Amino acid sequence: MASTPYHDDEEERKPLTHDSSSSDPARNSLDSVTSSSDTSIALEHLNEDGTAVGNGHTKGLSGTRALDDKGNDYDDEDGFYRPPRRQPLERRNRRIMWALGGLCLGGWLLALVLFLSQQTYRHASSIPFDPAATASHGSGKAVTLDQYLTGAWRPRHQQISWIAGANGEDGLLLEQNAGSGKDYLVVEDVRSRTPNAEAQDSQTLMKDGPFKVDGLDVQPNGVWPSKDLKKVLVMSSEQKNWRHSFTGLYWIFDVASQQAEPLDPAKPSDRIQLASWSPQSDAIVFTRNNNMYLRKLSSNSVEQITKDGGSELFYGVPDWVYEEEVFGGNSVTWWSEDGKFIAFLRTNETAVPEYPIQYFVSRPSGKDPAPGEESYPEVRQLKYPKAGAPNPVVDLQFYDVANNDVFSVTTDNDFPDDDRLITELVWAGRDGKVLVKNTNRESYILKVALIDVVERTGTVVREEDVKALDGGWFEVSEETRYIPGDPGNGRPHSGYIDTVIKEGYDHLAYFTPLDNPEPVMITTGEWEVVNGPSAVDLKANLVYFVATKESSIQRHVYTVNLDGTSLQHYSEHRKEGYYDVSFSTGVGFALLSYQGPDIPWQEVRSTPSFKGHYYKHRFETNTGLAKLAAAHELPIEIYQTVNISGVDLNLVERRPPHFDENKRYPVLFQLYGGPGSQQVDKKFTVDFQSYVASNLGYVVVTLDGRGTGLIGRKARTIVSGHIGYYEGMDQITAAKLWAKKPYVDPERMAIWGWSYGGFMALKTLELDGGETFKYGMAVAPVTDWRFYDSIYTERYMQTPQNNPDGYDNTTISNMTALQGNVRFLMMHGVADDNVHMQNSLTLLDKLDLAGVENYDVHVFPDSDHSIYFHNANRMVYDRLNNWLVNAFNGEWLRTEDAIPMERIGATSHRR
Repeated sequence: MASTPYHDDEEERKPLTHDSSSSDPARNSLDSVTSSSDTSIALEHLNEDGTAVGNGHTKGLSGTRALDDKGNDYDDEDGFYRPPRRQPLERRNRRIMWALGGLCLGGWLLALVLFLSQQTYRHASSIPFDPAATASHGSGKAVTLDQYLTGAWRPRHQQISWIAGANGEDGLLLEQNAGSGKDYLVVEDVRSRTPNAEAQDSQTLMKDGPFKVDGLDVQPNGVWPSKDLKKVLVMSSEQKNWRHSFTGLYWIFDVASQQAEPLDPAKPSDRIQLASWSPQSDAIVFTRNNNMYLRKLSSNSVEQITKDGGSELFYGVPDWVYEEEVFGGNSVTWWSEDGKFIAFLRTNETAVPEYPIQYFVSRPSGKDPAPGEESYPEVRQLKYPKAGAPNPVVDLQFYDVANNDVFSVTTDNDFPDDDRLITELVWAGRDGKVLVKNTNRESYILKVALIDVVERTGTVVREEDVKALDGGWFEVSEETRYIPGDPGNGRPHSGYIDTVIKEGYDHLAYFTPLDNPEPVMITTGEWEVVNGPSAVDLKANLVYFVATKESSIQRHVYTVNLDGTSLQHYSEHRKEGYYDVSFSTGVGFALLSYQGPDIPWQEVRSTPSFKGHYYKHRFETNTGLAKLAAAHELPIEIYQTVNISGVDLNLVERRPPHFDENKRYPVLFQLYGGPGSQQVDKKFTVDFQSYVASNLGYVVVTLDGRGTGLIGRKARTIVSGHIGYYEGMDQITAAKLWAKKPYVDPERMAIWGWSYGGFMALKTLELDGGETFKYGMAVAPVTDWRFYDSIYTERYMQTPQNNPDGYDNTTISNMTALQGNVRFLMMHGVADDNVHMQNSLTLLDKLDLAGVENYDVHVFPDSDHSIYFHNANRMVYDRLNNWLVNAFNGEWLRTEDAIPMERIGATSHRR
């Protein structure tokens, strides 16, 4: 990617902390010696008569006595030259000069000690990265914007696709396109990478990647082996739809013959939205044109499951809002464990209003316009339920595979169609039981239904009202874990593990039997479990999970018995760490990923559940990243908490290298701030904020205010009904604290964010009115929550009909307050399907009506929420960089009440 200069002047493009010293370590050492020699020579000149008192030598200077001239001043006994006796004034002068010399020598020694202790003489690459450093050492390079944009600072992170063997063998992984002479798709033992380790034999599923079917070249984009490892489902010709969804051509690849056939032999070129294997490896269910089909491997034909799917009625795949806000994926299809039933959602969005997405440069549909219409933009009509608008009606249906029968099950005490969100489904064993989670539209009432598809009955077995508990909401999650009964192993009944609220924190609970609403608490305490159980060892009744027990900004892995006893550390907990983990299918092995604060690494290790020899292999150490970090001067990160309204909030301050408390720095606040989110953590991260601190030399502060995650529900749910207010006030309170610090220039403080962070940047500027923050930058901001999607917004704000004042207060509406800032910047993608361009355009209209002009705007044609189309992402960050530099340089102070230079008698010139 070509680099765009962010300053016109070559001298200004140099980092503020650029290294002017030699990069040769030997030369650095020589320079140090030369400096010391110069100091010694100066000390030798202190005596007026030229006597070399500094080191016992004389210099051939005027007035110097030669040591071999043994006159009356020479003492033969001790062999030293003794100067002649002086008058009292001379002695006093000599004492003064000795004192001055001693002070100079002491100062030199102190400087030498500091010089050696701070290691500034060392070449940067010889000083390892230290996340706990409180001062800069060495003379490394500054982080560049190009490095950030090209991913140079992104740690290498390997994903393991764990897979069970055909006979249930544990510790196997699916390796695709590994290179180095390996076959394209291989199942191998995770221990095979370590010499002399006990490992199972590998199995090749696909020898080569590309293959032919009836003369057509097929290049895989996705592969999914059957459970018995005899077939591979292959997708080619992938086309993106929304964030998680896509379409493609699907093929069934036979492992034994290394040949393939179309998933639907009758329609091989028809695009398919979703396909998945039966657990018995004998059938594949798929969705095409929003209808569901079944292909049994015993037949070359497909069976059509549903027939009325179309543009407004979806089967087995979610619509836009369920894909984005509920399931975070492209599937709402679930096979039962025995392969006898398929559960799926039927989504009817007939009543959902449309929002037009315009494309002025590209044509995502791939269709050519009609003759004479080439100059018109392509418009995609998106069914998008905004807050308060009709939602899609979603209901649960089932398919009986053996009887080719689609049916639904009525559940007692269910929500009405227009007040129901189906958020999770888990098959509970092999006897036709299924757990379904539903909430009301505003996500504060949870109902867990237990459905029996054999008997075709359904009952609500658990109901909770979180608004009555703490005034908050239920977050959507898919973390419920079914636990089969095993009477001989201490589990007389089947049950499930879920995340529940316990004394204001998210914890694991075990519900058994399935219809029991009162759980056994697995974890408790003033800390939170992250993303439910990571794995469960059913033989040992052992639960693995990730939690914030050590600190809300760290993550560690733990084990605990199913009954809540014997909580143990699995990851290293005696020093700070941020860990992630994934487990093999039999829980005998784990991929442990250390993500910070030091250089990230990954290792595979056996778990307490593994009965063989202990195994550990660290296969990723990010040595290249370590060298890069050693060669650069990264910001000094100061983690701390600030107490605001009785709540301890996490904050990180990034200080420029060689930070000087006697200087006055500009300060940039960066935030996201969305409910349940977290920006301040102990991951190793070099991002745009790091670049700003390292290269531009500004202080950068990130505060996770009230409403954010992992600090307990009391601090989180306070924002319910009026998002933006408490979060913004927390940013202002922290900024006022920073403005009082002696190293901060209070006239040069800015705030920026993207998406929810863009909303928060504008909301904070509005609440502050220019008193604290003088500048702001907002990318893809929400400006009125009536314009955002219903499921996300109403979870935190209720509907506009039920909370009109809340929506009025959270909207960016005070133009006078925005005018109080020096200047702010807004940027938005025109084709943003998530946060619509409508948000920025309506705010611009309000600014126009109020006559407010202290802002800049940049829009990006055909870019969605990520802003990438046609070099747009580079332009976003170039603009942020240049705009911020100009702000802190005082350039925007000159834009109000502009006067022609000729009128004030100035000479016109170009800068």
